[in-house]
Amino acid sequence: MTLTLPLPLSLFDAFAAENFSARKRAKLLCTQINAIPVHLLKQRLPLYQQLFGAVSSAFIEPDFYCDYGRNIYLGEDFFANHHCVMLDAAEIRIGARVLLGPAVHLYTTTHPVNAAQRAAGMQLCAPIHLEDDCWIGGNTVIMPSVTIGARAVVGAGSVVTKNIPADSVASGNPCRVQRRL
Repeated sequence: MTLTLPLPLSLFDAFAAENFSARKRAKLLCTQINAIPVHLLKQRLPLYQQLFGAVSSAFIEPDFYCDYGRNIYLGEDFFANHHCVMLDAAEIRIGARVLLGPAVHLYTTTHPVNAAQRAAGMQLCAPIHLEDDCWIGGNTVIMPSVTIGARAVVGAGSVVTKNIPADSVASGNPCRVQRRL
């Protein structure tokens, strides 16, 4: 997959009735998932299948939270450590064998700079893509419209606002490529 320029942000009405209902459903499923001990994978997988847009095999440490779930597509052998948050008003596509450290947050949403739009409940959103074999260090925040290329490593505590190319190590706030692998 080739990296592309960041996508423009789209307006999104989080308070629309269908979005409110979908968030409520996702919150209930997250609560159920977080209540099941992680070693009971067979009990967790059917809930993952109800929550996510696609999942084949995943190991997600509690606690995990998302807004909708249906916009999250997980590749095989996905792992998320404790306290993962995915705000998925837009799609989050995660490739195979991706590892998320503790407290990694993926935000497809942000708020408009325009105060009237914020007051009306509008949000801005754009997708996030994590390609195969990425490793995202703990306490990293990935912002809307970011693609992280295959086999890239993002250091702990980073704030990723721009695309990270494949086969690179990146870190910092803002996150920048430190070296190529």
